[in-house]
Amino acid sequence: LDWHEMANDVVGGVPVSLAYCTLCGAGIAFDGRASNGERYTFGSSGFLFRSNKLMYDRATSSLWSTIRGEPVIGPLADSGIRLPRGSVVTSTWGEWRRRHPDTLVLSLATGYPRDYREGAAYREYFASDELMFTVPRVDRRLDNKAEVLGLVFAAYPEQPLAIDARFLQRQRIYQDTVGELDFVVFTDESGANRVYRSEGLVFTDWDGDVWVRDSSGTRWQLDEAALREEGGDRVLHRLPAQRAFWFGWFSAYNHTQLVVE
Repeated sequence: LDWHEMANDVVGGVPVSLAYCTLCGAGIAFDGRASNGERYTFGSSGFLFRSNKLMYDRATSSLWSTIRGEPVIGPLADSGIRLPRGSVVTSTWGEWRRRHPDTLVLSLATGYPRDYREGAAYREYFASDELMFTVPRVDRRLDNKAEVLGLVFAAYPEQPLAIDARFLQRQRIYQDTVGELDFVVFTDESGANRVYRSEGLVFTDWDGDVWVRDSSGTRWQLDEAALREEGGDRVLHRLPAQRAFWFGWFSAYNHTQLVVE
């Protein structure tokens, strides 16, 4: 994805477009079925806005903001169309494979003569806090390329939230509220963040793997889709989230709230 920046696929019957903005460090999974009911597939345009990649849909050639998931230039601009976000886990291959031994992985046999080894592309850029292109403003509360977990919920699109990934690494269970939506973030040893509805429950213990416990002593099983009550019917569904460099998130959402120690 460092080289190609887009992947379109169908997973479990759902059309998925994974957009990766190399410059702002954001890999975002979108449901290809947009809010207007149309299905879109995307390519990487080569254009940028505030160091955020603009993708294009192959039906209208409109340019879309990757980090916001909405068209900004072309026939679909100002239409109010949005792409539903999915959940992304930033983890190690070993930890993901341990959890999901039968997983499929994107083939490197692309037909293009690229060096797909880790770090072959953008090595110097990732190793520095310097930006390749200017942005209108930077926020010095974090380094430019400090990673944050970015949250934008469909019910509260104007209340974005960023959480410092290093803070989450130390606070493995983190609970908060956006609007009236209560949520909990679990962060495992690999640094992977998973976000779920909490609906007023307070979670106190986690084995770092698949079992969590709330303040009443009830156990819940953690999987990629939801938290499921042991011996009960309650289900707390997963919420969309993705990692990004702080400067890239702030450039797209300069009114964002930030959680940092």
